[in-house]
Amino acid sequence: MTKKNRHLLASYDLQAEEVDFLLKSASALKSNPNRILEGKQLALLFEKPSLRTRVSFQVAMRYLGGETTYLAPQEVGLGEREAIKDVARVLSRYLDIIAVRTFAQEIVEEFAKFSSVPVINALTNEEHPCQALADLFTLYERVGTLKGFPLAFIGDGNNVASSLVVTAASLGLDVRLATPKGYLPSERVLNEANLRANESGGRFFVTDIPEKAVEGAQAVYTDTWVSMGQEREAEQRRIVFKDYQVNKKLLESADDSVLVMHDLPAHRGEEITDEVFEGKNSIIFDQAENRTWAQAAVVAFLLGTI
Repeated sequence: MTKKNRHLLASYDLQAEEVDFLLKSASALKSNPNRILEGKQLALLFEKPSLRTRVSFQVAMRYLGGETTYLAPQEVGLGEREAIKDVARVLSRYLDIIAVRTFAQEIVEEFAKFSSVPVINALTNEEHPCQALADLFTLYERVGTLKGFPLAFIGDGNNVASSLVVTAASLGLDVRLATPKGYLPSERVLNEANLRANESGGRFFVTDIPEKAVEGAQAVYTDTWVSMGQEREAEQRRIVFKDYQVNKKLLESADDSVLVMHDLPAHRGEEITDEVFEGKNSIIFDQAENRTWAQAAVVAFLLGTI
């Protein structure tokens, strides 16, 4: 199922059978870590700060016998100190695989164009494919078969939402997205999610009414209203999204055993209340833990060791 020098730059880079394969591989690696990446070198080229992404990649490589090299923004200066294409070609000579966490999708795409080794999108303004895989792996651990599973995302149609709806639609989930008018994901993401839902026998539903999305949902997901780089919009966004808070009242419309999800960091009292965040149905820290195993599977998949 693997191809040499294959990249993971966006959620639509993976077909449904590949997503399924990665979830099962993550489960197998979590149950029985082995040194399938012995001698392999991963670079973490990060222009944005990170807690979970950096540590989970490092731990994943260590579990599987590989090594990581972390490169901070001031050490590289993509497109400023040195041309993106030059950095890509240099690092390709030293390393086996590279994860890039940057501001613009165009940067990771240009980087991959000139890289002779696989490139992973570790977050851009448009996509966060590794997060979506970790999220679905977390649900897979809990419920097994995901086809038809009702999952609602409430809030901003940001990079996390974009990757989640496409990846979930690929597996045939009943995906509901509630976001204010003007804050939807791109047309490309919406079209891809609809296409994949039709192909998988799933459902993709968009609304600006959170209660409609949450009705009967077995998992409700939210994310920050103000992503990195949007700080100047913070006050306006808090006004726009005030009715999109995941709280006890909103969850009354969901399934009685609804699972609560958030990719972190969370702003308690804004997109989610502390009561819900800390509630018995929260699987937020399971999601954080599973970043390690989803990313371990991605690295091994792209390097052809699984």
